[in-house]
Amino acid sequence: MIRQVLIMVLATCLLACTSKNNEPQPTVFWDFSTNNSLESTGKVNYKLIKGNDLVSFKKDETTDYLNIEEGGYLYIPRKDCPALNFHGENSKFTIVAKINRHEKSYEQCEAIAGMWNETRKKRQYYLFLNLLQKESGDQVCGHISDVGGPTPGHKWARDASIGQTPIAYGEWVTVAFSFDGQYAKSYLNGKLDVREGLNPYKFEHQLFDGGEDGSDFTVGAVDRLGEIGNFFVGGIARLAVYDRALSEEEIAHLN
Repeated sequence: MIRQVLIMVLATCLLACTSKNNEPQPTVFWDFSTNNSLESTGKVNYKLIKGNDLVSFKKDETTDYLNIEEGGYLYIPRKDCPALNFHGENSKFTIVAKINRHEKSYEQCEAIAGMWNETRKKRQYYLFLNLLQKESGDQVCGHISDVGGPTPGHKWARDASIGQTPIAYGEWVTVAFSFDGQYAKSYLNGKLDVREGLNPYKFEHQLFDGGEDGSDFTVGAVDRLGEIGNFFVGGIARLAVYDRALSEEEIAHLN
């Protein structure tokens, strides 16, 4: 009897270890809810820099998080984060973030994380909310670019996976965006937020190479119209970037 119990315990431990080892390893992972640190864990260790004093650590009834007030943002200089510079043959990636969206004083796109500099036409990839194009607003959006500047024939970049479900204010949700070289996909709470023709979004191109003077990795805002804008207002409890397109099952598990 004792032997059977020991075998069962050992099998359970082995199964748990196997499941843990099979989990995708993030390139960078910030867990703002546990250590109040701006330095990532994961395959590489990168430190986020506050762009101003409108970023702080807070806690609500359930969660410790990074609080971004209107006008706040963070960044990593491009030269200091080569592992996040997805472009060319190295275009596949996934971004996952646990966020709590708050209202801001005016309606505008809301930037979560990525490399996206509109001012200097150095767009590559970015996870947004509320993209305000293609008859949409408030949904999860995964923006991608193969040209750096506006989509040919348009004033702005138009290539993006845009979900169906509006993101509510004041609620913790998990949003994600992946690109596998053929499709951009936007997720809400671990599920592909399907929208006909827009999510998944077919895009059989390599991402733009911004070069040495390309976009920094930014959180909470992007460089646009000669200044920082498209601010996200609210909380971010966790942020992860992977150097491959995770499967729908993997993203569901992460949620």
